[in-house]
Amino acid sequence: MQTQITQEILASSEGREADAILRNCVHCGFCTATCPTYLVLGNELDGPRGRIYQIKQLLEGSAPSDRVRQHLDACLLCRACETTCPSGVEYHRLMEIGRAHLSAQHPRPLSDRTLRWLLRKILPRRNLFAALLGMGRLLRPLLPTELARQLEPRTSARKMREAHSRHRRTMLILDGCVQPALAPGINRATAHVLDRLGISLLSTQQAGCCGAVEHHLDDTRASRDAARRNIDVWWPELQNGAEALVITASGCGQTIKEYGRLLADDPAYAEKAAQLAAATRDIAEILSNEDLTPLQTTTDKRPSIAFHTPCTLQHGQALNGVVEQILTRLGYTLTQVSEPHLCCGSAGTYSILNPKLADELGRRKSAALMQDKPELVATANIGCLSHLAGHLPDGVPVVHWIEVVADQIGNV
Repeated sequence: MQTQITQEILASSEGREADAILRNCVHCGFCTATCPTYLVLGNELDGPRGRIYQIKQLLEGSAPSDRVRQHLDACLLCRACETTCPSGVEYHRLMEIGRAHLSAQHPRPLSDRTLRWLLRKILPRRNLFAALLGMGRLLRPLLPTELARQLEPRTSARKMREAHSRHRRTMLILDGCVQPALAPGINRATAHVLDRLGISLLSTQQAGCCGAVEHHLDDTRASRDAARRNIDVWWPELQNGAEALVITASGCGQTIKEYGRLLADDPAYAEKAAQLAAATRDIAEILSNEDLTPLQTTTDKRPSIAFHTPCTLQHGQALNGVVEQILTRLGYTLTQVSEPHLCCGSAGTYSILNPKLADELGRRKSAALMQDKPELVATANIGCLSHLAGHLPDGVPVVHWIEVVADQIGNV
């Protein structure tokens, strides 16, 4: 693609990066066929190719507008288009640069800025979110059914084991910001499963949000600060022999694996960020490289599972099929799921900022997951789990897949 980006923008590193990304695009349109918002809306401007043209025009000096913002904001940043693209276009980076440029040149309305500010202040703060969630659960009888189902308490009797006292092998685990309140059993289940494999987990609660919330709400400075804070917490443990940083929310894993790029121009943190990113593993990556014999059971009562692969797992981290292979190795039956590449509509804060589109995608994903009538639905990201809970039929639970494995092997 030929470009004529303004000299002022080309003078910046992000402007030159955007120019290189644009020049890789060959207009083929393969991305359009796998874009969730294009499939729902049927508008070229709401597909990757159309958004690329709009960003190109902005960087070439075209006047910003609310109409352009509407099309860019409708993007889920699911990266399905990147998986499809034969030219390796880094669409998500172009979107980040384009949105930042648009916000600088054409500020959002006050109401929009206020909502985004509230999300940035509430979601990454574990204790504040938990308190507000508790209040919301008290009001569940008064809420719409879909929202009430997302707020349903999920508990577990499992306890995190002491990390260094049980096994020689040790790994860190990200506690997260919303996950401890929404689904505390996920990390407990992870500790239980890894304990069976001879690995102890070290919970580092001093670490906070991975920075994904701020990053996707256009607050790059706050996301970089979050990365530095977490590196300060995790780095000593990695230096002391922890093998990896284990992530049970694929959205967080995608973000932490990009710390190296996020802090590439920070001389104090660039090298640490790159090494931490290289040591970060989704729990599926850990299990896929382990002998799973200690997890095998003789029970014949395994539920049939429809597995939803989050976009951050299959497109962002290129781990498509890894969880399915693990579950198959352990004897589970996986049902067929149509359109497995499509986003469920959660996409971080997208379901809050774009509820109409998010709900449409949630209903479409629910229908695809239920086509073979599974006994339960499993996924690998807390956002997807919560969003799907509001759209699946009554009586069909949605859980993190590691909870299924933990429940099967029982307590020790």
